[in-house]
Amino acid sequence: MARAATTSDAFNAVAEPRRREILNYLALEERPVGDIVATLRLEQPSVSKHLRVLRDVGLVRVRRDGRRMLYRTNADGIRPLHEWAGTFEQLWRNQLARVKERAEAKVKESESKHKEGGNHDRNGNKS
Repeated sequence: MARAATTSDAFNAVAEPRRREILNYLALEERPVGDIVATLRLEQPSVSKHLRVLRDVGLVRVRRDGRRMLYRTNADGIRPLHEWAGTFEQLWRNQLARVKERAEAKVKESESKHKEGGNHDRNGNKS
């Protein structure tokens, strides 16, 4: 099966690490291209290209403020990514719950063995 173009699919668009960096940077507030370039230390043409891809797939929005173009994340566009990743949240919760249960069982087992063996001093001698 042919892979979807990065400009037609949000999942392919975020496969590129720099695009994820840009999305993370835009997550909290709207920012101009110059801020993205300076903060992420990327070349301006590269940032513009990545922003274009992100905009084309609906992950960012842009608005003009005088001569500046301000970019921000588009929550509606990111929702499918969030929902997909969320399907794995329950899996991780279950995994972590099992790890916790095993650890607690080992602690109980260790405490039980310690009690059965009687009291010992610092040197391991029975008192």
